[in-house]
Amino acid sequence: MSNLPIFDVAGSALQAQSVRLSTLASNLANADSVAGSPDQVYRPLEPVFRAVNNTGDPSLTGVQVSGIVESSAPPVQRYEPGHPLADEQGYVYAPNVDPVSQMVNLISASRSYQAGVEVLNTAKELAVATLSMGR
Repeated sequence: MSNLPIFDVAGSALQAQSVRLSTLASNLANADSVAGSPDQVYRPLEPVFRAVNNTGDPSLTGVQVSGIVESSAPPVQRYEPGHPLADEQGYVYAPNVDPVSQMVNLISASRSYQAGVEVLNTAKELAVATLSMGR
C-alpha cells in the first residue's frame, strides 16, 4: 500500500507544510527580539517550494522544499537610548516581522497540513476497501 504514488505526493505536501510551520513559528518567536546592530538582528525565514514530478505516476506532482531563505527586508530601527543593547546613537534593531501576516500564513499552513492528512486518510481507506473487495 505504501507504493501508491498518492502517498508519496501527500507525504511530500505534509513535509513541506511542516517546514513552513517551523519557519513561521521561528519568525513569530523572534518577532520581539532586538539587537544592537542591523547585522545581528534576526532575519525572518521563508521556505522556497518547488514542484516535483512523481516517478510512479507522471500525472501526479508533489512538492519539495528547495531551500530556506532569509528575508532581505531591512530591520526596524527604534530609538531606545535606555535599552542595554542600544548602539551609540541610542537605537536598537528589531526584525521586520509582521505578526499578523505571519499568523495568516500559519493558519494557511496548518490548514494545508490538515488537508494533506485527510488526503492520506482517504487514500488509505480507499486502498483498504479495494483490498477487502476480493474477500
